[in-house]
Amino acid sequence: ADGRKKAVTAGGKRMGTFVVTGSSTGIGHAAAKALIERGHTVFGSVRKDADGARVKAELGANYTPLLFDVTDEAAAARAAAEVSSALNGRKLSGLVNNAGIAVAGPLLHLPIEDFRKQLEVNVTGQLMVTQAFAPLLGQDRELKGEPGRIVMISSVGGQNASPFVGAYSASKFALEGLSEALRRELLLYGIDVIVIGPGAIATPIWEKADEVDTAPFDNTDYAAPLKAVKAYMLDLGRKGLKPEKVGALIADSLTLPGRKVRYPIVPSKVEHFMMRNLPKRMLDRIIGKRLGLLPKE
Repeated sequence: ADGRKKAVTAGGKRMGTFVVTGSSTGIGHAAAKALIERGHTVFGSVRKDADGARVKAELGANYTPLLFDVTDEAAAARAAAEVSSALNGRKLSGLVNNAGIAVAGPLLHLPIEDFRKQLEVNVTGQLMVTQAFAPLLGQDRELKGEPGRIVMISSVGGQNASPFVGAYSASKFALEGLSEALRRELLLYGIDVIVIGPGAIATPIWEKADEVDTAPFDNTDYAAPLKAVKAYMLDLGRKGLKPEKVGALIADSLTLPGRKVRYPIVPSKVEHFMMRNLPKRMLDRIIGKRLGLLPKE
């Protein structure tokens, strides 16, 4: 409590209180750290008590773990009530919807239950968490302070889809549309919605590419291309940006004036430019050749 009080009044200026989902590792952890280093208070969601204790030990008194899964509506509501109690009549400064998963596999053979899980976590879960914390961000006009901001963590895969991560890209395309509609609807309350679309970041989500079991697809026409894309993803992860860079961008987006509605952050600006500007048919052939997806001539 003493640490939170100091954060609120640091330098004679009222500091912010933020909620970051998926704060145990990667981008969420980096965002929480960046905000705390600037004197703010962070409530971070984790799914395991042990993770919460570890991050608390790492980040200190201005970090409080919230134990909930983004697909658990009741748990998210309890977490919002806990934050509300700590705010004591003030508005929440910001929400970072970061928690997510990546489901891999060729769409023609992907189990529908896996596809549903991808959308449940990366789309439905993001809206559910937003609904839980919206009153604290400014929907409740009785609370004191300025309306908060929402940062949605999308991906380059939310604007350009790659083979074998179609379910993930579908979820991020959906999140982009959800964020745009939400930003316009929340004009009513002065709550801003900002999208950040990272490329390959050196986080555990890329390391897990090595754990993806491609055996269920060994008897399909995609067996060889899947092995090629798995190696490509691992290489991207090794060359990816440090999560601290994304964390700093998130902190800027939540606290600085003059913000944009969307920020891409990618390791290779040249590759990003090509993906955004080359004709789609040309990109199809480049990707198809790289992964062995072109028909045999």
